[in-house]
Amino acid sequence: MDDARIDPSFHGVATARALDVRKRPVRWFLGHVPSRVPPALARTVSVRAVREAGVQYRLYRPHTRRSSAALVWIHGGGLVTGSPRQDDRFCALVAATLRITVVSAGYRLAPRHPFPAALDDVHAVWMRTVATARARDLDPSRIALGGVSAGGGLAAALTQRLRDEGGIAPAAQLLIAPMLDARTAADRTLDAVAHPVWNNTSNRFGWGAYLGEALACPPPYAVPAQRGDLAELPPAWIGVGDIDLFHDEDAAYARRLRAAGVDAQLRVVPGAPHGFDTLFPEAPASVAFRREALTWLGGALGVLDLVAP
Repeated sequence: MDDARIDPSFHGVATARALDVRKRPVRWFLGHVPSRVPPALARTVSVRAVREAGVQYRLYRPHTRRSSAALVWIHGGGLVTGSPRQDDRFCALVAATLRITVVSAGYRLAPRHPFPAALDDVHAVWMRTVATARARDLDPSRIALGGVSAGGGLAAALTQRLRDEGGIAPAAQLLIAPMLDARTAADRTLDAVAHPVWNNTSNRFGWGAYLGEALACPPPYAVPAQRGDLAELPPAWIGVGDIDLFHDEDAAYARRLRAAGVDAQLRVVPGAPHGFDTLFPEAPASVAFRREALTWLGGALGVLDLVAP
């Protein structure tokens, strides 16, 4: 990786080591890192952990002027670490900015719980959100689905599964640096590239832990980029940095969605590594990236009174 390609706003990334999630202590640490919600934001949004009907999630609701729209969100962590709490700041920001309800899904992690555990868990959260929508003054037809990194991949896979099952589908897909294609992990030429934050060694561990022996021939919905038919999926916004390991697979997925007739937008951020918007939330590129993502989501959900994040 040429350090000159990295945006100077993301200081320290060039010399930082990528996370080695093969090590259990690293996975434990990443799964217990809280996300600090700024006090001003915390005063405008309620946050609570929910366990009910066999599902668990975190619920974010603005105190005033609440819309009937919602977002079901899925956290990242390479399928092997992470928790809904790590996205408290982002989910609270979405709720406050768009005046919508955000449901951040919890799910079981590999390698202890391989495929389809994570997908089944987020599917259950989606179904529960739809089933209880009216009781929470939500419109089931105005619920979007989104996620970051591995969560973005799960969101894409869940969208495909919901389309095949019929019933209520997501109004839109918000996919941030989604982990979509296990074939990236199989490409050993990428091992020599020093991708900041998340490299191909960790990527291969994540996919291997999730799929096990099925990695060679993944079952349906396991690897969203390997699905043949992408027609009739909801509109998608995909955002990724151009030095992110997932850049090429994300761009390819966006192209395939468009070719299938899906309204898909791709936002590529120059000089941005994986997780840049979380690691450097105040960097100009991160602020612009979030605003573009939320503006698109607000439009997709019919939320007109967008407040600048």
